[in-house]
Amino acid sequence: MGVEELRSGLATAMSGAGSALEAADRLCRACVDLLDVDGASISVADQGTTRGTFGSSSELSRRMDEYQFTLGEGPCLDAVRDGVPVMVADLSDASHDRWPAFSGAVMESGIHAVFALPVQVATTPVGALDLFNRRIGPLTDTALTGGLVAAELAALPLLDVMNAHGDLDAHAEAEYGWEQLTSLQRVEVYQATGMLIAALDISPAEALVRLRANAYTRGMTASELAWEILERRVNLNNDRRWSATDTGSDGDHGG
Repeated sequence: MGVEELRSGLATAMSGAGSALEAADRLCRACVDLLDVDGASISVADQGTTRGTFGSSSELSRRMDEYQFTLGEGPCLDAVRDGVPVMVADLSDASHDRWPAFSGAVMESGIHAVFALPVQVATTPVGALDLFNRRIGPLTDTALTGGLVAAELAALPLLDVMNAHGDLDAHAEAEYGWEQLTSLQRVEVYQATGMLIAALDISPAEALVRLRANAYTRGMTASELAWEILERRVNLNNDRRWSATDTGSDGDHGG
C-alpha cells in the first residue's frame, strides 16, 4: 500500500466525525485496520507528563497510555521531549531499560512492542501517536509509513480543539487550548487530587505524586484509583497508606 493510499484511507476514516475526540478515536482504529498493529492511541503531553488520552482504538490502548501518566515514563514522553520517533520492538530485551516500570506493566497486559511517533503543531511536539503490538518485532515499512502519516493527521483534531475560540488572542487561545485538552480526560484525577489536598493538607504537586505512587503499588492506573477515591472506597485518613514513605498496596476500603 502506497503513501497516498494510506493517507486516503486514514483521512477517510476521520471524515464525518461529530467531534475532535471522535475523529481521533476513528484515526486510531484505522491505524489498527490498515497498519497491522494491535492498538493505537494519541497522547497529549506537556512539561514532561501526559495531559490526556486524546484518542484510542480500544480500552487496552487507553490503558497503555494511562500507564505512562501513572508511572511518569514511556515512549510518548520520550518522543515529545526529543521530537523524534521512539521504536522499541522488544520490551523484554535486556538491553532495553529506559522505562522499567512502564515496560513491566504493559508486558503484563500482553504488549511486547511499542512505537511512539511525535504529533506536531507548528513544528512543536504536543503529543504522540502510540502504536502497540502483542508480538515482538519492528514495524513493517507500511506500518511505519502509515504511522508517520497518521501522526501528521492527528494534529488536525488537536488544532480543532485548541482553536475552538477564534476570538481569543494567540496567548490566551493557547492557554485555553491546553485547558480544553486537560479537561477532556482524567477529570477524575484532578478531582481526586483535590480531595487528597483537603484530607492530607498537602500541595497539589504532592497530592498527584502520592496518587500515582499508590496507584503503582496497588497495580492500578491513576484514573482507576481516582475513581475509588471519588466513590469513597479508599480511606484517605489512613496516614500509613497515604504517607510519603509508605504507599502499601492493600489499602483500606470503605468511607
